[in-house]
Amino acid sequence: MNAPYNQTPPAPSITTPVEAHLLRGALEVERTAHGVLPHRLPARAREQFPTADLAAVEAQPSGVRIAFRTAATAVELDALPTKTLYQGAPPRPDGVYELLVDGRPAGRGTVPGGNVRVVDMATGSEELRPGPPGTVRFAGLPAGMKDVEIWLPHTEITELIALRTDAPVEDLPDRGRRVWLHHGSSISHGSFAADPTGTWPALASSRAGVELVNLGFGGNALLDPFTARAIRDTPADLISLKIGINLVNHDAMRLRAFGPAVHGFLDTVREGHPTTPLLVVSPVLCPIHEDTPGPTAPDVEDGELRFKALGDPADRATGRLTLGVIRDELARITTQRAAADPNLHHLDGRALYGAADFAELPLPDRLHPDPAGHRRIGERFAELAFGDGGPFAVTRG
Repeated sequence: MNAPYNQTPPAPSITTPVEAHLLRGALEVERTAHGVLPHRLPARAREQFPTADLAAVEAQPSGVRIAFRTAATAVELDALPTKTLYQGAPPRPDGVYELLVDGRPAGRGTVPGGNVRVVDMATGSEELRPGPPGTVRFAGLPAGMKDVEIWLPHTEITELIALRTDAPVEDLPDRGRRVWLHHGSSISHGSFAADPTGTWPALASSRAGVELVNLGFGGNALLDPFTARAIRDTPADLISLKIGINLVNHDAMRLRAFGPAVHGFLDTVREGHPTTPLLVVSPVLCPIHEDTPGPTAPDVEDGELRFKALGDPADRATGRLTLGVIRDELARITTQRAAADPNLHHLDGRALYGAADFAELPLPDRLHPDPAGHRRIGERFAELAFGDGGPFAVTRG
């Protein structure tokens, strides 16, 4: 007998623990009081974090997804999100969970509630307001066995509590796709992207048909040695490093220290990946810092959070960094090293987003591209890096 038309379908009853083997894009999984927490840097690196901000963005699972095969037509995920609220700025929308079936979008949802991390950007102080976990549900999936991915919110810390389905879950088999590891700043992390598959690295990886490991950390691409060691120790077929903007944002070092720091970072990565194709990407266009050093400061106008540069262009003469200075130095270093390292490559970030792109798609907060900007950068990167003649192109013998 058919159920009444208005009866709610039964909840999925098969519970599968969320373990590391179901996760893609995470370097480590931590057990918590609620379930498991995916991490994008290992514990050894996390022990050396200098700030709570880095701990927060590292635990935001940009590029991390739950992946499995199943015949299920309904999937539920219980999770405890930790959302970030910046004092004086409007609240962000809830993070999006995206469902892909056989690589195609098949649903999206959010988990309301959760913890709230309140940040005062002027002082750097934080307050954690506890909240309850919630559930995101996907129903109406096509019948039959299929590959399923749930991409986790890229800007919310996400503790995974339980995965429920109405049919058994199997591990997703290895499809033989190359693994692309990318490290960068908040743009790589996905700031202002509308959803987790809309970050530019996710878009580029989808177009190129590769498995993404996204080590983009908002505000924290600072040539940290523990990040270099994590990249060194992570299996990858392709590696890209987007270097520069955060060093200016923080006014973190001068030109004298920058060059040796880049060399040291590359030396460490090469210890574990001596011949892996390695692409160094300089900053995309950002007018406030092209010729003006940092630091960068929040600038709330009409209730909208924007950013401004506090440095003096004249200080370039004393070694303070601007995006222009960084691009020149990265081009010099990669040219020098490539003489002995034919698998090292360089890409000027303005080829991904330059002056013409800024005129058409300006940066809403003066630092980060909007969703259309992410799409453009992702498409350009896929073409320039993975396309014919690019450093990540598939070579055919």
